[in-house]
Amino acid sequence: MTSRKAITLSVSGKGGAGKTTITALLLKMLLESGKQDILVIDADPAMNLPNVLGIELEGKTTLGMILDKKKDELELGTHFYGKLLEGEIWESIINQNGFDMLIMGRTKGEGCYCSLDSFAAIIIESLTKMYDFILIDFYAGFEHLSRRTDRFADILLIVTDPSKMGFGTSRRIKELIEEINISFKDVFLVGNRFNAKLEQQLANFSKEIGVKYAGIIQYDQNVAEFNLKGRSLMHIPRDSLAFISAKRFYETIFKKF
Repeated sequence: MTSRKAITLSVSGKGGAGKTTITALLLKMLLESGKQDILVIDADPAMNLPNVLGIELEGKTTLGMILDKKKDELELGTHFYGKLLEGEIWESIINQNGFDMLIMGRTKGEGCYCSLDSFAAIIIESLTKMYDFILIDFYAGFEHLSRRTDRFADILLIVTDPSKMGFGTSRRIKELIEEINISFKDVFLVGNRFNAKLEQQLANFSKEIGVKYAGIIQYDQNVAEFNLKGRSLMHIPRDSLAFISAKRFYETIFKKF
């Protein structure tokens, strides 16, 4: 692959809002649109995204595992830990049909001077030169923002469900990126499991907090059944509500690119 700058999208929101589902649907839209050289990063320690994409975790190496193995070398204080682990990180990337995947996982215990988040930021910056599109599914809340883990992302997608807590977390995320001055090219709000009656309320809220409105993913029984049976959302029917909804907000988010 030649060196270039990827379009990087970071997915944030409260726990249970549907970040992993949204990330999977965005990946499907990219693949459906014929896009290539795509990297998906599961930055959530729960590691649910591989399951949603139909990827078995057994035998897979995570970034956390690599850091645990190299903990003693990292504690020596070397300034070249990125280069030190570059080969192992490339070996841990999972090659799938049409996309690659990197799983951050988690580290064991404490003691490493380089936190997983800060190390991930370095890795993400390096990988942006090797792919055309990078999707990052972050863990719940906004600590990754305060740690500036996704400071190299072009687009921040805030996901909310139809709840007061979801709206409150979305507002706090917007406030936080202003406080710590992360300059995303675009910040969008998308609603998951919304119905048409609630959509206008979400659009109004988006305007209120000063972010662009991307649309909604309507509640879709297909998504619930796929998740329950452990089936990959890459195979969700094209006529399903989730697929149709995702196509609309995908075009809104990526139209300028």
